[in-house]
Amino acid sequence: MKLDVIKLDGGSAGTVDLDEALFGLEPRADILHRVVRWQRNNAQAGTHKTKGRSEVSYSTKKIYRQKGTGGARHGARSAPIFRGGGVYKGPVVRSHGHELTKKFRKLGLRHALSAKMKAGALVIIDDVNSDGKTAALAKQVKNLGWKRALIIDGATVNEGFLQAARNIEGLDILPTMGANVYDILKRDTLVITKAGIEALEARLK
Repeated sequence: MKLDVIKLDGGSAGTVDLDEALFGLEPRADILHRVVRWQRNNAQAGTHKTKGRSEVSYSTKKIYRQKGTGGARHGARSAPIFRGGGVYKGPVVRSHGHELTKKFRKLGLRHALSAKMKAGALVIIDDVNSDGKTAALAKQVKNLGWKRALIIDGATVNEGFLQAARNIEGLDILPTMGANVYDILKRDTLVITKAGIEALEARLK
């Protein structure tokens, strides 16, 4: 399939052939959901923690004798039943991540690209070279109508463009190896450079 290529100033820069295997699939929500869930679970810190009865700062002495008090039998004051005691089966430090095969992760990325293509939210740009001036780039982005956009470049991103785009709200820039399903779906517009298209095709074949 062919798609028009534009420049940052909005001018035309010809067309590009897109691989049907990457941009022509019928997007499946179940595949996208599984990959996004895998990404977000891996990103979760898992540092929440409560103290158990062996960790709270209390004496382990038996608080009163076993029999003859008329009350229930108890051992240490650190038991979960008492205020200030340990928490029973509370959260512990752990990883929330789970496994997902490399083949399935690649499939999810293909479906994410195809979803943007089908929605008409895919833009191919010639390159993203910039002199590092935020005001000039912000004006170009506004003229192009990008409000919440993700820009994917080739193996590396132009340093001047990164510097200029740093303070523009709603604009994310990633190299090809950083392209992922969650960031693609999160933004309204997906912008890929010609170098990014070539690198993505090489990565996902």
